[in-house]
Amino acid sequence: MTQDKILQLIKSKLNIEYIDINDLTSKHKTHKHYDQGGHYTLIVVSDDFKNISLLERHKIIYNILNGMLKNEIHALSITAKTIGEYQTKC
Repeated sequence: MTQDKILQLIKSKLNIEYIDINDLTSKHKTHKHYDQGGHYTLIVVSDDFKNISLLERHKIIYNILNGMLKNEIHALSITAKTIGEYQTKC
C-alpha cells in the first residue's frame, strides 16, 4: 500500500515524533490523471526540522519520496513542523 510505503520511507530518514497521512485519491476520481498516482495530505512532526525553512523542510520530504513522485504520488500536501511548533498550534 502506498501510504505504508510513504510512512516507512519517512520514518527511516527522520526522527519522527508524529506522522499522519490521509489518502484523498477517491475524491479525485473525475480528474484527468486519476490513474497516475494518489493524492495525499501528510503531517510530519520532527525536531529534525529545527532551524530549517519551510521550503527546505518540503525539499527534505520530496527528496525522501523522490522515487514515488509522479508514479505512486500525483499530489502531496505537506505540513512539516518541529515538536514545539506542532504543540503551539494544537
